[in-house]
Amino acid sequence: MSRFRNTLAPAVAAVALTVLGAITPATAHARELWGDVTILPGRAGIVQIAGYEGDRLGPGSRLTLTAPEGTEVTDTPLTAGGYRGTVDTDRDSASYTWTGAVEGRPWHGRSFPFVLAVPADAVPGTRLEGCAVRLTDVRGTRKERGSCAVTVGLPEPTLTRPASGVALGARPGAGGTAYPGAQITVRYEDTQDAGVTGQGPDLGTEVCTATAGRDGTWSCTPATALPSGPGRLQATASYNGVAAVSEQIYVVVGKRR
Repeated sequence: MSRFRNTLAPAVAAVALTVLGAITPATAHARELWGDVTILPGRAGIVQIAGYEGDRLGPGSRLTLTAPEGTEVTDTPLTAGGYRGTVDTDRDSASYTWTGAVEGRPWHGRSFPFVLAVPADAVPGTRLEGCAVRLTDVRGTRKERGSCAVTVGLPEPTLTRPASGVALGARPGAGGTAYPGAQITVRYEDTQDAGVTGQGPDLGTEVCTATAGRDGTWSCTPATALPSGPGRLQATASYNGVAAVSEQIYVVVGKRR
């Protein structure tokens, strides 16, 4: 079975998630420390904290992140020299401490990664509350504060039917799995369309829709016949304001009947 990565719907492709979680580089947010990340239920992801523009801080200054409610911070993976990362024993916070030279600006122009683990029962589309960041000097005086946005992502749906590489009827049934209750849209695009799939003249034609059941399964049948010849199918899942796309499959439809 020939399967390829999702490209049919670039509007939602940005929401597609990596194995760890969709990682979004941090940017300055209202001139405060800031970071954002989308993480799948039961997975871990990296939030990058950046944006400090204040005074120079020397050795002993510390950047601390307090994890959102219900999550754990499990690692401080920055390996650059001069920074010592530590995770509290209860895993509700972690920090980087500058141990390098007095000169320089260790907190300016750099992102600081923290690994956050989201529980398996977290609901997709939920923004987890309570993520806070602070930067203190060697005396523990707060020099800057901030926050981070942690959103629970939606697992990718699967598209297991129809089979790829075999001749199909004009209205092949589609099916697969998705997060229970997710709205599913299946789209078709002719392989002769210009450019990469989903980035050509159109985003693909909607052929059928469904809702994933309690067991996560879904199925639908195109209301009209698909064009004969080769094409590509892909499923998009939407739930609670977030979306994810399946891998696409190549299909070959026989002559219309």
